Amino acid sequence: MTDTVSLFCHDLPTHPLSGAGRVLVTGASGYIGGRLVPELLARGYLVRAMVRAFSPTYSEHWPHAEIVTADALDPVSLDLALQGVDTAYYLIHSLLLGPFHFSVADIKAAINFREAAQKQRIRRIIYLGGLGDIRASRSPHLKSRMRVAQELSRGSTPVTILRAAMIIGSGSSSYEIIRHLVTRLPVLPIPHWARNRCQPIAVRDVVKYLVGAMETPETTGGFFDIGGPEVLTYEDLLRIFAQVIRKRAWFFSAPFSHIGFYSYLASLLTPVPASITGALMEGLRDEVVVLNEGIRRLIPFEPLSYREAVIRALTREEQDKVYTRWSDAYPPAYDLALKLHEVQGKPGYTATRSVLSDKPAHRLFGSICCVGGRTGWFRANWMWGLRGTLDRILFGVGTSRGRRCYSSLEVNDVVDFFRVEDIKPGRRLLLRAEMKLPGKAWLDFTIHEQGGKRRFSVTAHFFTSSWFGRLYWYAFLPFHHFIFQGLVDQIEKRS
Repeated sequence: MTDTVSLFCHDLPTHPLSGAGRVLVTGASGYIGGRLVPELLARGYLVRAMVRAFSPTYSEHWPHAEIVTADALDPVSLDLALQGVDTAYYLIHSLLLGPFHFSVADIKAAINFREAAQKQRIRRIIYLGGLGDIRASRSPHLKSRMRVAQELSRGSTPVTILRAAMIIGSGSSSYEIIRHLVTRLPVLPIPHWARNRCQPIAVRDVVKYLVGAMETPETTGGFFDIGGPEVLTYEDLLRIFAQVIRKRAWFFSAPFSHIGFYSYLASLLTPVPASITGALMEGLRDEVVVLNEGIRRLIPFEPLSYREAVIRALTREEQDKVYTRWSDAYPPAYDLALKLHEVQGKPGYTATRSVLSDKPAHRLFGSICCVGGRTGWFRANWMWGLRGTLDRILFGVGTSRGRRCYSSLEVNDVVDFFRVEDIKPGRRLLLRAEMKLPGKAWLDFTIHEQGGKRRFSVTAHFFTSSWFGRLYWYAFLPFHHFIFQGLVDQIEKRS
């Protein structure tokens, strides 16, 4: 993402700061952070990207950035991450922890960051929060974002606060909820709160404001609302999307308006899980529109309309160029999850199926990397789909999460209810299961040379310490041959 076509800030009216110090981007592995880092690098800044767990993927994406491992809930690691930093972007939230935990974690992280910033004498903090009135908001999520802004501002380090409503772009959770609801439902119920007003903003404009705020000294210590050029209702968002994709849909006023019911329904119909849809839909109770337009005078550019943002997002998906996605940071602590090499010495259960092929390794591996998402699992897709549906009903990630990119895979990429734990081109693809399970599970695809041919295998690893886990393994054992042998046969055939 280094060419001017892909970069958002090539036409930004502000100019890179000469002699600027090191810039820290927290939440660099997340949706916004992952798009901000390359923009700052392209403008010549010294960038330190803060992530909770190291992955070689980050160094490949941002070869000129310094990668630091730290956790906002760990003050010691924060002190190290903030050493020698001039400006810090605070893009951390704990929404994925669920409705009973995220607020406490949000406040604790903000306090830790404020104290570390003071200790390291950071020149300024730039924070991206949510629009809303803390006194009137009925959304726990929006209240938490506003309290974070207050906590960060209590210290001596000047804080620039940018407040955005719904962010629309390829890979954003709001965009994917809208897209899947419109494409999957011929009839869309509209509860009364769907007629509340909001001011959505394109992801590229959010990034431009973040960069422009650092390059505009007048924004230091101020708070600004950022939004697109239109004020729309949530019903308008659905209708316009349907118009863009030329989908005929029937909208009707729904007498039933329970937020919990609609958020759970959305979690079953979209890739976005219940913990996120619930928090986002709680925010629909409030009207979130721009009240303070001061940023438009300081950073003068014309934001994209909602329709333009949708068209750009659809185009990115068609081109298979979605650079970051909401699933990059889901589920909670995915980057700290137990790895296969950490448990391989312990007792467990394995099942292996293989095929001997005369096809070259690169073609076999290319076929392996196409599994999941819209292409399915090549064999017994109904069984994979049934398991994914059960997982979503139990508030898991499900198979509808899909993939960020369909032409390639990288470490930490999502593949339905798996995540890429390790990848060695031409030799190995290791997927870690993230569905609800009574244990830990992996799928290990490997290719080995054998007598002038290639032995292609898939091995299911399962580790459990409970009787229910053992019962689960043996209950599914009869299906392993059908599922996994069919999978390797189809991969070999399609390669």
